[in-house]
Amino acid sequence: MSVDRGSTQDRADNARLRIALISAKGPLYRFRGGVFRRSLRYAPLTLTTLASLVPLEIDADIILIDEGVGELDLDLGVDLAAMTVITGTAPRSYELAAQFRRRRVPVVLGGPHVTLVPDEALQHADAIVVGYAEQTWPQLLRDFLAGRMRRRYEQATEVSLAGLPFPRRDLLPRMRYTTTNTFEATRGCIHRCDFCVLPSVTSQALLQKPVDDVIADIRQHGARKLVFVDVNLISDRAYARELFEALVPLRVQWYGLTTVLLTEDAHLLELAARSGCRGLLMGLESTSVESLRGASKGFNNPAEFYELTRALHAHRISLQGCFAFGFDHDTPDVFLETAQLAVDAQIDLPRFAVLTPFPNTPLYRRLEDEGRLLTKNWELFDGQHVVFQPAKMSVEQLQKGTEQAWRYAYRFRSILRRLACSAAPLWVRLATNLGYRYYAYNLRRSRSRIRGADDRQEGGTPGMGSAIQEAVRA
Repeated sequence: MSVDRGSTQDRADNARLRIALISAKGPLYRFRGGVFRRSLRYAPLTLTTLASLVPLEIDADIILIDEGVGELDLDLGVDLAAMTVITGTAPRSYELAAQFRRRRVPVVLGGPHVTLVPDEALQHADAIVVGYAEQTWPQLLRDFLAGRMRRRYEQATEVSLAGLPFPRRDLLPRMRYTTTNTFEATRGCIHRCDFCVLPSVTSQALLQKPVDDVIADIRQHGARKLVFVDVNLISDRAYARELFEALVPLRVQWYGLTTVLLTEDAHLLELAARSGCRGLLMGLESTSVESLRGASKGFNNPAEFYELTRALHAHRISLQGCFAFGFDHDTPDVFLETAQLAVDAQIDLPRFAVLTPFPNTPLYRRLEDEGRLLTKNWELFDGQHVVFQPAKMSVEQLQKGTEQAWRYAYRFRSILRRLACSAAPLWVRLATNLGYRYYAYNLRRSRSRIRGADDRQEGGTPGMGSAIQEAVRA
């Protein structure tokens, strides 16, 4: 099936194609500029990558809009609007899509949520892109200009990240982000945690850019401090070693995501430090061995979290440790126990989330089969709302317990204890911890606004807003 939007010849005076690439705002950032009252975001790669993939033969004006840092004017005068969608932003994305289509602007939707629930997304768009877009997005644009855009584009069986153009970082408002120095070396992960969307959105466990391509991108952008957005930078340790060795001569400082398995490889950890690694985000998930095994993340060992932090700090690497609450083995004492461990282990920046069953993940399917899902209002799937019935506590206990963990970890006494051994520079320690403290102590207020909107959306159904008191961006 195709959508006839007119060929290149039909367009008046062969005018340039105007394309808007949009990332909708997530619910926790929708009120008064967000819970931080200003953006602490680093620049996303999806929009800049899509901009770089516009075929050279297409004469195009490309507009990038990230609602997380700025407002969207619907009267852009564009020929095509394309949005990347994660689950928490799906309602907002669908709302924007409807408004563009009322203005007779065709809409393309893609991203993780679209890949997870393509039939739903197709109801809100003229075309959808399922899976990675390196091959399908350029083809879609050619089809659009020829007047034969199809309704659905799906990734090829195999995708390569070699030889791709550099992301168009110049199209984003640089001063709106903490940094635009975001890079990707690998895509995917070898692990299959049951709450993770990655195994459900691609058949390829791991993609890798040639190391020379990564280094060339860093050099041409002139980055000195940079962020790798890879979900697990050490999935392939041989590749990680090659990348780290290539980074050493650049004398950069970098931040990224890995698993705790990094500290089990002394040589790789040393090499990461020498290559400029100064901070890592790791999914620690739980203090319960049973919960970790049940989530297929048994390689985490809570008894080793103290040594994990010490090993990283010894190499001048700070740790952002992420925990989730709501596993079936969790009881009401898990919140304070986890927050105390985070403080005692001197994790530089603890983060806490409500376990979120993103659509069509193994966790989602299990909870749906057990009749434990409470809502399919995707806006609440942001990591801070309870959207399912916990096994060993009430919805309210899970919601309030998560807030309790945030407040305990970011009370001033806890901050001072963690700052004493942090590997980060003093001003970074203070800024990040005070930013998270603000988040911790304003989370309930921001969440209540979202619940209020949900009650209105559900027609004011008694108890619905309070019953469903969560985030992954690709």
